Amino acid sequence: MFTGIIETLGEIKTLEKTDSNLNLTIHSNITNELKIDQSVAHNGICLTVVRIDDSNYTVTAINETLEKTNLGELKKGDKVNLERAMKLGSRLDGHIVQGHVDQVGTCTAIKNEQGSWIFTFSYDAALKNVTIEKGSITVNGTSLTVINSKKGEFSVAIIPYTFENTLFHSYKVGTKVNLEFDVIGKYVKRLTEMY
Repeated sequence: MFTGIIETLGEIKTLEKTDSNLNLTIHSNITNELKIDQSVAHNGICLTVVRIDDSNYTVTAINETLEKTNLGELKKGDKVNLERAMKLGSRLDGHIVQGHVDQVGTCTAIKNEQGSWIFTFSYDAALKNVTIEKGSITVNGTSLTVINSKKGEFSVAIIPYTFENTLFHSYKVGTKVNLEFDVIGKYVKRLTEMY
């Protein structure tokens, strides 16, 4: 489980295909605190550390993950949002995030609000994921509050700290992002569909 509060950025050092899997080696300032078999969210995707080498560590993404996320678009030198799993007994600063991406969305607009930014994202509404006004959404692992909720589209307001310390400063119109919709909302939607 995660909170959606990004700890740091990592840099992709190598990407290596092995059969249908993708091994990603990442340079990070938290590598010395990691251990083999630990879960780390990469752009909101929960992946397991399989190797550690000095300040680099390696994780493996299986084909299922590659098909449902934007991991396959990463290149050497790209940055990724990183968050280690939450600690029991600590404050939950973001919201409950599983690290299980529901679908990929696309940045459709960026509006500079003179001190903050409004980012708008579209997603395939046919997959039946929903947002609600002031509900939670995770964009590339970053826990955010939804504004302007519409079918197949939502916006988020980004403060300067989040803009500078996550990947938001690199997004452009057309950028593909991983979306994890609110887990409680997913259960409520599923339950109402059953009745």
